[in-house]
Amino acid sequence: MTFKRFEVDFFTASILGRKHLLKPEQYKLIIIDSLRYLVQIHRVYLNTFVLMDSHIHLLWQIRVGNTRPQVQRDFLKFTAQQIQKDLYKHHPEGLEHFCVSAKDRKYQIWERNALSVAIWSEAIFYQKLAYIHQNPVRAGLCASPEAYVYSSAAFYLTGEDRFGILNPIAY
Repeated sequence: MTFKRFEVDFFTASILGRKHLLKPEQYKLIIIDSLRYLVQIHRVYLNTFVLMDSHIHLLWQIRVGNTRPQVQRDFLKFTAQQIQKDLYKHHPEGLEHFCVSAKDRKYQIWERNALSVAIWSEAIFYQKLAYIHQNPVRAGLCASPEAYVYSSAAFYLTGEDRFGILNPIAY
């Protein structure tokens, strides 16, 4: 397997202040639905993911005709808007934790400057894959990576794609 510059990206986005906003399932499902949409409209191939309570990690490939900044911007903007709408409707007191004094917004869900790193080698790809899958174990959320629902780890072990969004690379 050969990797070229920008073919596979390691992407990490954190909730503002590392708050545990993604703990409720409905917010994780917003992320899943957005990733599914990006896959369906041929903007990305999603290789690996984990959704933690305060951040997400992905290994994805931006498809031809799209740019990394555009895809990341659209993904983060859409998910932030959907989470903000839900907070406004069901938990307005929680929305106040995301108030910011910015010129372009009243609320901010994601930290600015999400991390995106181009993967340059197969060894680094597999290192990041293992890191992503071990994340819930290190956080004490499960005993084994494949036991965590909001991760691609089970797919790499059993072949079951719980959300129908993966385009994996052999593990």
